[in-house]
Amino acid sequence: MPKSRSKRQTRHPPPKAKPKPSPPAVAALFFTLLATGVIVIVGNYLGAFGPTDNANLWYGLGLMLVAFLVATQWR
Repeated sequence: MPKSRSKRQTRHPPPKAKPKPSPPAVAALFFTLLATGVIVIVGNYLGAFGPTDNANLWYGLGLMLVAFLVATQWR
């Protein structure tokens, strides 16, 4: 059974705009921060920075946290 004319929708909403792609610097910053954080944590366990210290672990974890925050902005 066909729809009545009053039930037909004549106006369609415009399509949603796609977000702009991120600049390549966002990806480079993400991988740099992540790799630096891993290097700091592994270097702490290997004793590359002198005696092992919890501050180095927190520093490495902080770098990795910032890397994941940057990753949320990567499109």
